[in-house]
Amino acid sequence: MSKAAGRWDDLLVRVASGLVMAIVGALAIWLGGLTFKLLICVVVGVLVWELARMCGAETVSVALGVGAALALCATFLLPSWALIALGAVPFAALPWVRARRPAFVLFAIAIFMSGYGLISLRETQGLSWVIWLVLLVVATDVGGYFGGRILGGPKFWPSLSPKKTWAGIITGWGAAAVVSLIWPPASGMVLTLVVLAIALSFVSQLGDIAESALKRRAGVKDSSGVIPGHGGLMDRFDSMLSASLGLFLVQGATGLI
Repeated sequence: MSKAAGRWDDLLVRVASGLVMAIVGALAIWLGGLTFKLLICVVVGVLVWELARMCGAETVSVALGVGAALALCATFLLPSWALIALGAVPFAALPWVRARRPAFVLFAIAIFMSGYGLISLRETQGLSWVIWLVLLVVATDVGGYFGGRILGGPKFWPSLSPKKTWAGIITGWGAAAVVSLIWPPASGMVLTLVVLAIALSFVSQLGDIAESALKRRAGVKDSSGVIPGHGGLMDRFDSMLSASLGLFLVQGATGLI
């Protein structure tokens, strides 16, 4: 087999995997309810499993992933005070985490709260807000990629993310702002949404940088190999998770939406 053929094979796998993820995600978002909750719980479990493996807890990584998924499910079956279960899992796991313990705790809590925030957003605010958030993150990634490639210029944070430039960061913000003009999930607050979109765009970029830094310190290229041609779930959803967490915190602190 030629090298060119090998490259095309990888492309086909990546495209097929991407389509499957897009279809499953879109269907779950559209249906909402139990379907969406279960998908997010599974995603959170896989993310914690990947995190545990990168932090030296390979032997208990599966148990931690299952525990994380069940902890998130529990918050929607038990009274609201049961949310403390989200914070208990990472600390209970520390005896088995051999490396990067602070990162493990911070990332695990962020993953839990992001998952909880996504489910709450779909349940309380409806379909439009979730679509807006997804479009915002996608626009940030696409705008940042092309802006960085075309404009180049100085790096944003070279020690943590050698490829990101200031041009890419700012064009990502602009793309996110355009999303709020095209798809405002609520009428009468377009200006507020544009400002919020720019802030969440930046948060999503910081999430991507943080995950890149964690992988570099763990000495791995991908968070796992669960998605053929793409790597791990954390590689694909780091920006979405951080944007979801940012929106959840803004909503809780200000009652904006």
